[in-house]
Amino acid sequence: MSLVISDDLVKASGFSENELFGEIVLMLFQQDKISLGKASELLGWHRMQFQKLISERGICVHYEIDEFQQDLKT
Repeated sequence: MSLVISDDLVKASGFSENELFGEIVLMLFQQDKISLGKASELLGWHRMQFQKLISERGICVHYEIDEFQQDLKT
């Protein structure tokens, strides 16, 4: 499934398309809708890059024990 965001919304946001996508991913992570790993994957970033961004923004890392165990497996 694809999501189409109108050019008007992109312009109104003041962000480029990529920046707006990043803000959406960040918001979903912050609301605990996606994991740190998924957010990093969607952005095409290494996890450390995403962790640096959320640290700079003062966003808490949601890292549960089951996520840690899954990370150990991979």
